[in-house]
Amino acid sequence: SNHIFKATPVFLGLWVSGCFLSGAFPSFVLWDTEELPLCVCVCLSTGGLFPGDSHEYEVFRFALAQNQDIPKLVPQVDMVDTSSSFAMTYAFCSQFSKGVYAIMGLYDRRTVNMLMSFCGSLHVCFVTPSFPVQTNNQFVLQLRPQLQEPLMALLEHFYWTRFVYMYSSDSGLAVLQRILDTAAERSWQVTSVNLDSLTEPAFIKLLADLDYKKDFQIIIDCELKRLNYILNLVKQNLKNYHYILANLGFLDLNVTEFQKLGPNVTGFQLVNRSDPAVQKINQNWLDFDNKDLKVARRRLKYTGALTYDGVSVMATAFQNLRRQRIDISRRGNAGECLANPPAPWGQGIDIQRALQQVRLEGLTGHVQFDERGHRTNYTLTVMELSHIGPRKIGFWNEKRGYVNTAIYRPMQEEFYNVQNKTYIVTTILEAPYMMLKKNHEQFLGNDKYEGYCAELAAEIAKHVGFTYRLELVGDGKYGARDPETKMWNGMVGELVYGKADMAVAPLTITLVREQVIDFTKPFMSLGISIMIKKPTKSKPGVFSFLDPLAYEIWMCIVFAYIGVSVVLFLVSRFSPYEWNGEESDDEDETETPEYTNDFGIFNSLWFSLGAFMQQGCDISPRSLSGRIVGGVWWFFTLIIISSYTANLAAFLTVERMVSPIESAEDLAKQTEIAYGTLDGGSTKEFFRRSKIAVFEKMWSYMRSADPSVFVKSTSEGVIRVRKSKGKYAYLLESSMNEYIEQRKPCDTMKVGGNLDSKGYGVATPKGSPLRIPVNLAVLKLNEQAVLDKLKNKWWYDKGECGHKDSGRKDKTSALSLSNVAGVFYILIGGLGLAMLVALVEFCYKSRIESRRMKDSLYEESRTPVRPPQIKGGENGRVVAHDFPKAGAQGLPCMSKAAGLGLSSTGM
Repeated sequence: SNHIFKATPVFLGLWVSGCFLSGAFPSFVLWDTEELPLCVCVCLSTGGLFPGDSHEYEVFRFALAQNQDIPKLVPQVDMVDTSSSFAMTYAFCSQFSKGVYAIMGLYDRRTVNMLMSFCGSLHVCFVTPSFPVQTNNQFVLQLRPQLQEPLMALLEHFYWTRFVYMYSSDSGLAVLQRILDTAAERSWQVTSVNLDSLTEPAFIKLLADLDYKKDFQIIIDCELKRLNYILNLVKQNLKNYHYILANLGFLDLNVTEFQKLGPNVTGFQLVNRSDPAVQKINQNWLDFDNKDLKVARRRLKYTGALTYDGVSVMATAFQNLRRQRIDISRRGNAGECLANPPAPWGQGIDIQRALQQVRLEGLTGHVQFDERGHRTNYTLTVMELSHIGPRKIGFWNEKRGYVNTAIYRPMQEEFYNVQNKTYIVTTILEAPYMMLKKNHEQFLGNDKYEGYCAELAAEIAKHVGFTYRLELVGDGKYGARDPETKMWNGMVGELVYGKADMAVAPLTITLVREQVIDFTKPFMSLGISIMIKKPTKSKPGVFSFLDPLAYEIWMCIVFAYIGVSVVLFLVSRFSPYEWNGEESDDEDETETPEYTNDFGIFNSLWFSLGAFMQQGCDISPRSLSGRIVGGVWWFFTLIIISSYTANLAAFLTVERMVSPIESAEDLAKQTEIAYGTLDGGSTKEFFRRSKIAVFEKMWSYMRSADPSVFVKSTSEGVIRVRKSKGKYAYLLESSMNEYIEQRKPCDTMKVGGNLDSKGYGVATPKGSPLRIPVNLAVLKLNEQAVLDKLKNKWWYDKGECGHKDSGRKDKTSALSLSNVAGVFYILIGGLGLAMLVALVEFCYKSRIESRRMKDSLYEESRTPVRPPQIKGGENGRVVAHDFPKAGAQGLPCMSKAAGLGLSSTGM
């Protein structure tokens, strides 16, 4: 009998009953919720009454015909409203009372809990291709795999940390919970949107808000019908966004209308359509005779493939039961499902075990269930939408996780349509990348241009095999997004809006640009650098020979010299081994012998000076203490003189340029030298977005400086550096800085290292067929060192300031007189000082001796000449007793001696 209820969402179920051993045949009931409301009851003796546009039911009938192991099953349609708990309860109990063995169908989220409660209480198995739910009910076998783990693996592969998750309440709540748990652990920024509560105007407004907030990474989790509707709404925004479709039927989408736009869409595919067995079943499905079908049959969707595999699972299970001769007959009254307490079917556990133990290779891959009835050991293909259609980029399984398999075919096979075509290449005039020849009026087309990028474009075209036409960008800009209109300008805008096919220029690879266009691998690596006016070379000073040692070291050496001399004098006075006894020449033997010490204060200073100059001295200490002092002083002087000699050559033969700025830190901590960047370029954006303290401080200064430190072009910035007399520093990319340094008048220079690291890349529109062959060409040119040759040619070989090594700050040259003039000054000064001291000594000693003379010149002439008896102070020696009286020993002819310049000091 048929039970007809009001149906809006529909529940499609197949009740299987029968006893193979007793001779009874099984009967089925099928409930559908996706297309049209129906309930199909299948038994041997009844006919079918059902709507013909239900995909799952049509596949069910097709599966029954393909599985000949279940003979003579005729479907019978019952319609039920699955949103009504009363209708669902009545239909379930009605079928159970007639004797059922298993249920196959699609459930609704509003009555799924009630259905599973009945299945668990009555031991009736439920095999479903509908969206999976989190349940431990062993009587519910879920054919559709869960997407939580594959989706999380894909998010990790793409390094998504900020995205929007759009979901439907049917299948997205479990995935949303997993995403939120992971986001809390890893500090992700996740925005969740429930699609069930959104109307079309509200959804369009949501897209505008996402575009304003720059949320360009979106996950959409819903069924195929709604997913196709959403993609039609967002197809205008496909270029700027990256979508991940949390659905298992990527190839079931209607993508022919917008795949030519080159969207960035990734998704999952459950059915392997390239499998010959799948292709054969699909062809049989297209040829399946259905006279009641009024429209052309379409290929199997993934939900239909799940339904087909569900019928295969049930057929295999009943075959196993038959071979094992297990009695699953239901004789007599089948029982009441509303009985209190309910009476479960005794053979339900046997059928549940038989269904759960099935292992087969179906349309959806390997079919296997775990102890909870969930699908396990399955594989999902990861797909991406390109301009030529969907293509496989990887796969996911439980053992290996996500595996990227994006291997491209050779260019001759995959990009045959690239060759023999003429493409528009946009560029910008920027020396030495792209320049007009001096006589460019005499040339046409590409021959008017020369430079690094002009030759690079020619090399790429030669390797790929296409022709091109160079065109200058209309507005003369590289490319930035207007914050108000959200429109792109410059070369990036021409690529985004289809005015050009490729950009070959010094275009920096950035995140915001990569989101709207594609870049090749960098053809040049660089970074932000500092340009200043080259300072004048500092002339060597007269006393430059003192530069190898710092001022503090020289002072310490002087104090060490004095200190060592004093210590040597003291230890010599206290040590008895430094005193020499001398016998008197007088006949009086009672006179005490005289003791002298060679190390007076002056001799100690002379000994230390001789040792320091490594010339030695005519006296040496004899005591152990004195030799210790002399030894440590000699070691000290050895190290000092060696260090001085090692550095002296470098300091005397190197011309040095004193630069006021050596790094970004030097710029940030001063205000005398202004600094700025190009207005509207990537360098300015770097400082605007930087979170490093030094760069934040620099950006704060640049944006508030008056007059403005920003320039409209690189040439304007260079002119400002040259005319500012060292009071302006220009921040630009290092490659351009190095080029300008080699241009006349050769008055600029690069200081410090690069502030960041980035690269220039060749750009193409999103999904362009040129992207991969051009990228391979750039890599090949890099490996063949062609890119290095081009840079040397346009930077240094054509430079105007000599070779790149000749522009260093330090230049070695021969010594000049100015380098060692100070040594001559010291020599002349020392000689003059010696003469002056000699004159002073002569005058002083003559005056002293003249006072001591009491006898007349005549008396002095009669006095016998005797050797002088000087008892102390000679050559710095010390005598042990007082000097004799002045009158006892006289010096004859003192006046004559004075006239001859002699003195009694032994000189």
